[in-house]
Amino acid sequence: MACLDLERRSVLVVGGGRIAKEKVAGLLECGADVTVVAPRIRDDVRALPVTWLPRAYEEADLDRRYLVVAATEIESLNADVARDAAARSLLCNVVDDPEKCTVILPAVHRQGPIAIAVSTGGASPALAKWLRDRIAAQIGPTHADLARQLRALRPWAKVSLPTYDDRKAYFERLVERALS
Repeated sequence: MACLDLERRSVLVVGGGRIAKEKVAGLLECGADVTVVAPRIRDDVRALPVTWLPRAYEEADLDRRYLVVAATEIESLNADVARDAAARSLLCNVVDDPEKCTVILPAVHRQGPIAIAVSTGGASPALAKWLRDRIAAQIGPTHADLARQLRALRPWAKVSLPTYDDRKAYFERLVERALS
């Protein structure tokens, strides 16, 4: 499991339907620079801050991308996108086909700087969303404020506390005091 920083990174979404809309919205929340390639896209996708290439997918669409999402209902097209991405060592998510993915996009909840991500490894997005919602109900503005305060202390701790273990213990004590 890893978290990707997609801020200002170029992401290609192949497809412009309902499935693509859900993926585009999540990528935009991460600050990604999203390009959608599809002959037609839904009006609600067109209304989002994306670049739309109104045509069929071409392998060259992968040039200079960080991540690609194959989000069509055409399995053969999704397989082509996954194959082309693999040939370029690009991260690729193929919606509803975890075996073709090199990255799985989890169900995410954001509260300020906190991101709660739940994945079932592609086994069940519905279960991941259910679990995410239950966990997210436990996270509130108090936790986001604490995360911001702790982030502000990190530079001081790096200079003032000599070892990783010292810094770890310091921050664990702060969290325990703040949330107990």
